[in-house]
Amino acid sequence: MKKLRILGLGLLMTAVLAGCGAEKEEESKHVGVQFEKVETPVETPVEAPVEEEVPEVEEEEDPDLPPAEGMVRDFFTNEWVNEDQNVKRPLAVMYPINKQAQPQYGLDHVSVFYEIMEEGDMSRQMGIVEDWENLDRIGNIRSIRDYFIYAALEYDPIIIHYGGPELYLYENGGLLNRSTRDDIDNINGVGGKMGSDGGAFFRVPAGSTSEHTAFTDGEHIQSAMDKLKYQANHKSTYIGEKHFQFAPVKEPNTLEQYGAEVMDAKEINMAGSYPATKSALTYNADDGLYYKTLYGNKQVDAESGNQLSFKNIVVQSTYYEKRDAKGYLAFKMHDTTRGGYFITEGKMIHINWKKTNDYEPTRYYDDNGEEVLFNTGRTMIFVAKEDGSFTADGKEMKLK
Repeated sequence: MKKLRILGLGLLMTAVLAGCGAEKEEESKHVGVQFEKVETPVETPVEAPVEEEVPEVEEEEDPDLPPAEGMVRDFFTNEWVNEDQNVKRPLAVMYPINKQAQPQYGLDHVSVFYEIMEEGDMSRQMGIVEDWENLDRIGNIRSIRDYFIYAALEYDPIIIHYGGPELYLYENGGLLNRSTRDDIDNINGVGGKMGSDGGAFFRVPAGSTSEHTAFTDGEHIQSAMDKLKYQANHKSTYIGEKHFQFAPVKEPNTLEQYGAEVMDAKEINMAGSYPATKSALTYNADDGLYYKTLYGNKQVDAESGNQLSFKNIVVQSTYYEKRDAKGYLAFKMHDTTRGGYFITEGKMIHINWKKTNDYEPTRYYDDNGEEVLFNTGRTMIFVAKEDGSFTADGKEMKLK
């Protein structure tokens, strides 16, 4: 066996040597001849396609469809609200405008806000307050004038005030005399023949008797309404339609359709009509709202700190008279002969206004006689003296 292995190994070595000699002989045949080196292509592995993550696109809510069941468009702002809000009567709250009376509670719930001159150079405010039932504090609250009542009645509210000159409240058949005007529901902190307070008011701080310290809240008002047997829901005589004519939410009124009649109005300064308060508004293009200031400072809700803001502004030129030597004023709130200005989306047009009865909303018309379309949101109404003025982007506008 060992001999066979040796013999086999020898044969194998002979074969290898013979092969090497053959290769050398083959190489000698091609001396000086160059060959192109061919590289075997390396196959690149094909990677599986990576599926890109496509971000989910949230569907935009259709502004014409209620965001939740049971929601409707608000009578006064056209915003989506619970149906109960349109059924329940709002409050018409008399807010003082004095510097020392700021800030005030309940302003976040104001749908329509008024400023009207009162006497001398001082004005007063009234807020149409909705969704008030759960408010922990409303006010402070001050006295009323009869022309504020004419402005309030078109909202069919519960009027909240703390006194008022009886001489003027009882002109023309007793404006707040419940024996002759049973349609007017007011809660008066002074009581007396102008109406009972129904226990609706409290003082902060407790025991104070000074001005600007009278407040109320939703619970006190509801209790007073029950005692005074005031109807909680809107009366059948109330029109019950949208208070203003609103533009579609998808197509807001930019006033562009008025062409050359449109004026720029991003900075509104009412000092020419309200010299004490110097009320002013600044337009924010990011949210389309006008932000209000008093005495050069932000006017804010006392609880939230939110600055008062509006989508629509009305400057309403109004006939007025001085009533006496004290400077008490009277404004003619029923009229068809006066003009003013409508301001929204940083623009402004001249308008005319009409009001012919207590419960009819004041209507605003452009110079073509078409009713102006308000944009969805809150409204600020300046009832100003017909000989007053204001500035829009620095340009003085005379009322007429």
